[in-house]
Amino acid sequence: MSSHELLKQQNIAELSSIDFQIDDLVSRVISTAKSLEEIGLEASSHELFEVERSLIAASRRLRRASNELKL
Repeated sequence: MSSHELLKQQNIAELSSIDFQIDDLVSRVISTAKSLEEIGLEASSHELFEVERSLIAASRRLRRASNELKL
């Protein structure tokens, strides 16, 4: 395996790890947002749901970047 291919594979693995961490963050943010919503803190809950959307968008972009590396 060439050094170029090895570097690509390392970057793909790193992006996969980051994506996994983002998925975990999304779950935690959703859980917190729902808890805040239940106790009547809708403004804070709304902000966290916006964070969730941003994290999901970031995850999509990471996956696209990873897929480009796989070509």
